[in-house]
Amino acid sequence: MQDFGDILHNQVLLIAIAACLIAQVLKVFVELARHGKLNVRSLVETGGMPSAHSAFVTALAMGVGQALGWASPDFAVAAVFAVIVMYDAAGVRQAAGKQARVLNQIIDEFFQGEHHFNEERLKELLGHTPFQVIAGSLLGVAISWAAELAY
Repeated sequence: MQDFGDILHNQVLLIAIAACLIAQVLKVFVELARHGKLNVRSLVETGGMPSAHSAFVTALAMGVGQALGWASPDFAVAAVFAVIVMYDAAGVRQAAGKQARVLNQIIDEFFQGEHHFNEERLKELLGHTPFQVIAGSLLGVAISWAAELAY
């Protein structure tokens, strides 16, 4: 069995993680540009621009394709995984965020009267717009491609 420390030598994994982290850091700057204030919570929140999920899985798929070949079964698995994650980020999770927004509005209106229910708000920013997913995906491709050129 290989040592667990060998993970630190997995170039494909490290580049994918770097793409995810870079996307998360970029969210702070996008929020700063859009709202004029520093929101450090963007580093750990889901949703927003660009999609870190998309950058992560796209860089992973690109790295597998670059390392093992574009016709390899490993690349096929990584590519299908990436498509599912990105579809979920822009589809299912985005819809859940819209539902949360409506439910929060109902709660706000309901609690204007005299009611005794839990007022806990739901998280509204769960998913991504298609543009955020595409931007994250392009970021993942660019980072993986740049890393390949550097080595």
